[in-house]
Amino acid sequence: MTNRRNFIQTLALGTTMAISIPEIVSASGIKVKQGIKLKTDDIVLFQGDSITDAGRDRNKNQPNDTATLGHGYPVITAAQLLVRKPSLNLKIYNKGISGNKVYQLAERWNEDCLAIKPNVLSILVGVNDYWHTLAKENPYKGTLETYKNDYKTLLNNTLKELPNVQLVIGEPYAVNHVRAVTDEWYPTFDGYRAAARELAKTFNAIFVPYQQVYDEALKYAPANYWTGDGVHPSLAGAALMAQAWLKAVGI
Repeated sequence: MTNRRNFIQTLALGTTMAISIPEIVSASGIKVKQGIKLKTDDIVLFQGDSITDAGRDRNKNQPNDTATLGHGYPVITAAQLLVRKPSLNLKIYNKGISGNKVYQLAERWNEDCLAIKPNVLSILVGVNDYWHTLAKENPYKGTLETYKNDYKTLLNNTLKELPNVQLVIGEPYAVNHVRAVTDEWYPTFDGYRAAARELAKTFNAIFVPYQQVYDEALKYAPANYWTGDGVHPSLAGAALMAQAWLKAVGI
């Protein structure tokens, strides 16, 4: 409420800065230590849970198609990649599935990743690995160690089959005090964020620090401007994530 009140007061005074998503992302401190290198006919694959899925049509399999890319950050990212790199004939897919945890990615990995043979593989997974442990009925029994081990195994298996794939690992994030996300999540959920960051280091992957991007965004607009439930992004939140991804990979 305090953030929202301050935001409204600033608007009333007419002194607010125009919201600029690139400026927010830059202010979040993303450092480009390594970028992805795109070549002609490269395949880019987005993988993950509902944040990535974003209502895509799973009955279609065409790359660069708005129905198959959904209405979240992958379609916005894909649009920017295609606009910025028109000569490369990139093929961009989204295979995120709502509700997935790491072990469920692994169960469908042969078909939904390895068979596609991506040159760039972007994974955002982890929020359900924690969130579903809080379910009142049939809670998920996995732990932080389960998440770490499952994710490490998934990445090792991926690199065995696709040794030259360029990995991008997104940080699991949550915005506290917005519907689904409460103080109950902390500090346990922070461990999942740290685990993803550590795995990115271990596997020499580009890391997209979504949590710090959202934290910075809260200085510009209230939390429910960026996410409806603390996890799933609004249209503005999806654009924020797309810009963060592009910034982190150096495009």
